[in-house]
Amino acid sequence: MQEKSINDEIVELKSKRFLSESTILRYLVFSALYVSEGIPIGIMFFAIPAWLAMNNKSPLEIASYMAVIIIPWTFKIIIAPLMDRYTLISMGRKRPWIIFGQLGLMVSFFAFGFIPHPLDNLYTLMVVGFIVNFFGAIQDIAIDGMAVDIIPLNQQARANGIMWGSRIIGQSLSLLIGTSLINIVGFNNAISSMALIVIILIIVPIYFRERPGEKLMPWTKGNPSENSMNAQSKDWGDLLRNLFKAIMLPSSMLLCFGIFFTGLLSGLVDTFLPIFTVQQLDWTNTSYSQVLSAASLIGGFFGMFVGGVIIDFLGTKKMTSILLLITIILLGSFAMISSFWGNVAVIYGFVILYYLISTLLTIAIMAIGMKLSWEKISASQFTLYMTLNNLGVSFGSWYLGFLKESLSWVTIIVIIGIIPIIAFFFYRRINIHKHLVSIEKFETIEY
Repeated sequence: MQEKSINDEIVELKSKRFLSESTILRYLVFSALYVSEGIPIGIMFFAIPAWLAMNNKSPLEIASYMAVIIIPWTFKIIIAPLMDRYTLISMGRKRPWIIFGQLGLMVSFFAFGFIPHPLDNLYTLMVVGFIVNFFGAIQDIAIDGMAVDIIPLNQQARANGIMWGSRIIGQSLSLLIGTSLINIVGFNNAISSMALIVIILIIVPIYFRERPGEKLMPWTKGNPSENSMNAQSKDWGDLLRNLFKAIMLPSSMLLCFGIFFTGLLSGLVDTFLPIFTVQQLDWTNTSYSQVLSAASLIGGFFGMFVGGVIIDFLGTKKMTSILLLITIILLGSFAMISSFWGNVAVIYGFVILYYLISTLLTIAIMAIGMKLSWEKISASQFTLYMTLNNLGVSFGSWYLGFLKESLSWVTIIVIIGIIPIIAFFFYRRINIHKHLVSIEKFETIEY
């Protein structure tokens, strides 16, 4: 057997920096990117609401904050077509946008250090939180779009398990560390310090490229790959026509409705938990962050190492249905044992089970969304699904505040339990194979 030449070894070494060339590299890079994606979510959506609840802000004020910071995630449907239409394609289709989003996150996190008296200045807190989430949404769209472009169809369920688990881990660690720092060094310094972690993680999209031959940075040598050139939308009319055709397919419409209701479920529960535990059960924000971080980490690790494999084995649609049924049973059971809510073990058990199921459910739903997405409009189509999810989250967060004004916690949990029942019937009717056949026909007609 001939030994490899020095040139062959150099070529092999360089190829390890391209996501299209290595399955292991894809898993590692997307894991790091999703950890970065989880950082603003853990702080904005979990640590700050618990901190507000501990400082006696009303459920309506906390729900209003949650509803405002989720708004940028509903803009994703406007931003995603811009990414599909415009990019510095010599650096890859989505990689330039990821770098831009992370730079914006870094700057906006630093801006938290300049909010005077945040507890007395909720409006400014909402505005800066809005900006952080705007750049978080840009990063999210670009990472998801690159995943759809780069990851082969037969690897998407497993990859989603690894990626979403990584996001949950990033989210959990930022919640745990962020809450501790808030209590030790103060709110402004704690949130601003998160920018340091983003600075470290931005090295990943800067160093690794999507496909061979592309530029590392705008001023370095390189050219667009043929694959990227073929997939890039050439004009707005072409992009919007293709998006309309893909979304109007029956399975795509069913996913749109289903994903809105699962988002509504998430928004209600995520807003319910900090208010319920801190103000009803007299927990501290540290106690809440610890149990939520533990639950999220369990869900994240399970999703990374087992979730994708189980979903591959059972199938995305079947797994989604099973998880929704378990969620219905869990919420119904929790409502019926209200006399045991004072028992810490009961609350821990509920939170851990819910977030384990929620993590697996999200992985399965994202895998369905990726499978239904057409490569030509990957960012736009997948982002439309995620935007509808975020609309549901925003509405759920806002509506929880109004429900608490007039209803008991038991009644609210019963209402929340109805949501997965509705979602179940939408997901059950999705036909992935039929959808993909229709997409192939679109490709043939265009060709």
